[in-house]
Amino acid sequence: MTGQDHYFTARPASADERRTIRVRLAGRDVDVETAGGVFSPDHVDGGTRVLLDEVPAPPQHGDLLDLGCGWGPLALTMALEAPQARVWAVDVNERALDLVRRNAERLGLTTVVAALPDDVPDDVRFAALWSNPPIRVGKEALHGLLARWLPRLDDGGLAHLVVGRNLGADSLQRWIASELGLEVDRVASARGFRLLEARAARSRS
Repeated sequence: MTGQDHYFTARPASADERRTIRVRLAGRDVDVETAGGVFSPDHVDGGTRVLLDEVPAPPQHGDLLDLGCGWGPLALTMALEAPQARVWAVDVNERALDLVRRNAERLGLTTVVAALPDDVPDDVRFAALWSNPPIRVGKEALHGLLARWLPRLDDGGLAHLVVGRNLGADSLQRWIASELGLEVDRVASARGFRLLEARAARSRS
């Protein structure tokens, strides 16, 4: 398997391929299913952990987005912390989406919707977006991804992105501000990662 294959695995994992690990999400220890062919299948990776440790609890209502969800640590945390909100777990990897669905069911989370990008209705706007974006897909693909989803923040919505310090975090911050017109700040730096916060402007009515 190459370094990018986990972004595009189409086939859900078989029972023999799936394994259960224990992780800490939303202040509790939970058992989740993972499998090879998804990002960080053995643990919550360092960048995602920085985001989980540093970002305040998500809004309690509205639509929330985990962009590039993998097996679901961000989406599951959002659903645990905001049980009245609808959480969209979006990925191009069908194996990852299957694992998110299994993990949401395992944890009794009925508000998680695991979906391919094109399956999210165009009129959905997000009160919060959390992402450990797939930097290694390349700059052009990454910019296309963010240009598609960041403008879908609702009025006053917040996006939090965690990016490796040596993987272009500072240049990405500048690009979001200049090309997408969002206010964006670095709000934390830990363990080699930057946490960026982008804000949608509130409409004036």
